[in-house]
Amino acid sequence: MHTFLAADDAIEPLAGELGGADMEGVWLRSENLPAHLAFARQTLPRARRVEAASVNAWADQILQSIVGVLPEEGTWRLHLWPAYGEGRAGEHRCRLIRSALVEKLKKQRRALMRCQEESQEPFTRSTSLVQAVLTSPGSGLLSVSAAPEPHELRSIISAYPAGHITPAEDKTAPSRAFAKVIEAEMRLGRRIMKNETCVDLGASPGSWSHVALLRGAHVTAVDRSPLRADLMRHPRLHFHQGDAFKFRPPEPVDWLLCDIIAAPQRSMDLLLDWLRARLMRAFIVTIKFKGTDEYGQLDTLKQNAPPLCADFRLTRLCANKNEVCAFGIAARE
Repeated sequence: MHTFLAADDAIEPLAGELGGADMEGVWLRSENLPAHLAFARQTLPRARRVEAASVNAWADQILQSIVGVLPEEGTWRLHLWPAYGEGRAGEHRCRLIRSALVEKLKKQRRALMRCQEESQEPFTRSTSLVQAVLTSPGSGLLSVSAAPEPHELRSIISAYPAGHITPAEDKTAPSRAFAKVIEAEMRLGRRIMKNETCVDLGASPGSWSHVALLRGAHVTAVDRSPLRADLMRHPRLHFHQGDAFKFRPPEPVDWLLCDIIAAPQRSMDLLLDWLRARLMRAFIVTIKFKGTDEYGQLDTLKQNAPPLCADFRLTRLCANKNEVCAFGIAARE
């Protein structure tokens, strides 16, 4: 059985994606392990229940789970977090467990040196992942994913503990929508770079263009309404007034950015059209919903987008509301 942590207010949508599951609070358990789960915050493959009354018992459980299981080559990471209570007691207990585990690992120098304890870089094919979740002081879940599984399942296993990323802050941005770009970049492990080219569809008032311009990119912003005045004056921004769904760049660009308020199918069709025409190298596209009845439409995207991509993700971001974000890297010719 595999265990899944649902994104905010998304337990039932995640159960639907899994084709049914046993629910325990925000946790779902299922024998299914789909390639894409829009409403899962984190996945714990083959998670088992752990009873550990003391800090040392927890450290022993983690140590025993990796000895003889993780590959001799490569690196491994430990995601250890509390999922109980509202204070800091759980975080403190996790710190004590981590310290106890480090002391035990010192006796196994190779394992200690290979542990990338604080890394949140994208998984490589040589990265293993150990996840330990305290659901109470003396019990929890333990999952071990030996390399290359974390990399192969990177669309549903997050490099961030509990899959959580605190939404970014920027009071100079036209709106809070900019945080979606930042989070998608972090999860993908690739960010907009200086001198790259971006098309921002449905750009007004300009938060996504704002991020790209700060990075030094050249932006074509497409909308019927202008962006904020200072962005309209920016020397690296070209404003194209018109229908974002009809716009096509004269040549492929580095990034497609799209945060249009539109029916889900229109946004998904737009992304698929751009991927099939090879009009961009990377993309971040928001798919917005009214209510919950349209979530099933995502199945079309899960089926058709991955073959067109070198890396495809579909996730309800921490910065999303009733929407999900499709982001990734287009396949090369």
